[in-house]
Amino acid sequence: MPDALFADPRLARLYDAFDGPRDDLDPYLAIAAELGARSVLDIGCGTGCFGVLLADAGFSVVGVEPALASLELARAKDSRVTWLHGDATGLPPLRADLATMTANVAQVFLGDDWEAALRGVHDALRPGGHLVFETRRLEARAWEGWAETTHRVVDGVAERRELLGVDLPFVSFRHTYRFPDGTEVASDSTLRFRSRAEVEDGLVACGFEVVDVRDAPDRPGREHVFVARKVSAAPAPTRRPGESSGPGRPRRRP
Repeated sequence: MPDALFADPRLARLYDAFDGPRDDLDPYLAIAAELGARSVLDIGCGTGCFGVLLADAGFSVVGVEPALASLELARAKDSRVTWLHGDATGLPPLRADLATMTANVAQVFLGDDWEAALRGVHDALRPGGHLVFETRRLEARAWEGWAETTHRVVDGVAERRELLGVDLPFVSFRHTYRFPDGTEVASDSTLRFRSRAEVEDGLVACGFEVVDVRDAPDRPGREHVFVARKVSAAPAPTRRPGESSGPGRPRRRP
């Protein structure tokens, strides 16, 4: 089930304002051009920021998002994009050139749903198509920077972030929003931190070849950007996939 940050209409409307400039998306546009993609599937598209950038650049775009409140905001931004309500496990046979998961979407998959999502993306890609996504480096211990409670105010709405717990590979935190009328709404999130080897093994197990592992240009030393290519039919699952592919798009910088 998507976190309230993406599923609650009051919070979804705040997402873009609090997230700020999306300079993290420019490298993905460059990779799409580098790979010669013409059609892009954006997994966990959220409020549609990347989908709109892709459409502006001339790509054919499908965005998929499980949080309906976020998806409705995306739909209102651009009619050129095909916006789908759902997740990576129930995609139509798109035969896309490229699938993307920006903003650390890969970390919202907490268990078997990660394998189920990779297999769903595999099926939605054309033969030889690519999957590109980022994930925080486990060894960088990003959660240590979240330990102190932080406060911000945007458009009269106050945001408070606090770390709830670390039980590796899982890290949980809470965003609480206080509106001008005094109403408070909280959104709890949990992310999974995987090692580079764990991510690579999962990709290979689901029919991908790891082509490259890059640094995130705007966060050097803190994240890996994986570039993987569909090379075969995905092997049969080794365990039963979970029922959910996890929540929607996580905040880029908790």
